[in-house]
Order: sequence, then structure tokens, then C-alpha cells
Amino acid sequence: MNKEQEELVGEAYDFYSKEYEKDNSIGLCLLVQRVDGRAAYRKPDRQMFEDLCRYDTEFSERWGLKIEERELSLEERYKIALPIWKEKYGILANMMVPTNVDNTPYKIPTKLITITYNDKIIESYV
Repeated sequence: MNKEQEELVGEAYDFYSKEYEKDNSIGLCLLVQRVDGRAAYRKPDRQMFEDLCRYDTEFSERWGLKIEERELSLEERYKIALPIWKEKYGILANMMVPTNVDNTPYKIPTKLITITYNDKIIESYV
């Protein structure tokens, strides 16, 4: 994730934390075993909150943070690579085929991460 995406996730977690502090019964509480043998509940940390939003649709919808990660198709990767190739090889770049994307020395992204929170959408390629 890029810095903007991290800030957006942080904003969502801060909102979640404030709501959690107001009323311990909201959200998800983790049952943990204490050293003295008794059980206690604790709030999920930011990484767990992020993972829950990524993989649990119901939790994600409740807190308004949507994290989607998907693999880019070969055609999408080719569209990203073509301008780089044109800069390097000129008109010869038009002769390169999509399968060359994996054999290029340039680091062409393979995934798209989209984060949505409060009507803000931030996309990044990795």
C-alpha cells in the first residue's frame, strides 16, 4: 500500500477505535488468555482490523472500509508496459507482444489494490 492508502486505513481505524472506546460491545472483541489464567477481551490492533476489512465483507461494510486486491490480467500489464517500452525502444515497442511483459527487465506491476473509505477511492499498482 502507498502512503495515501495507509492514511485512509488509519483514518478508518481511528474511527473504529473511538467507537470501540465509547462502547466495548461494538465490533469484534478478541478473547485472550491472561497469564493468571483468567480470560479477557481486547480490541483488534490496526493490522487485524485491516485484515478483517480485507477478508470479512460484513465487517468491512459495517465500518465503511473496503480493501480489494486483485491480479492484473496480461492485457492490463501490457497496457502499463507499452509506454515504458515506447520510451526505450521507440516504434519497435509496437511489435512487442503481451507475453513479453514477463520477460522484460522492467518491473511491471502484477496487482491492483483499491481502498475505499468515506467516498474516497485510492488505487495503487504493485
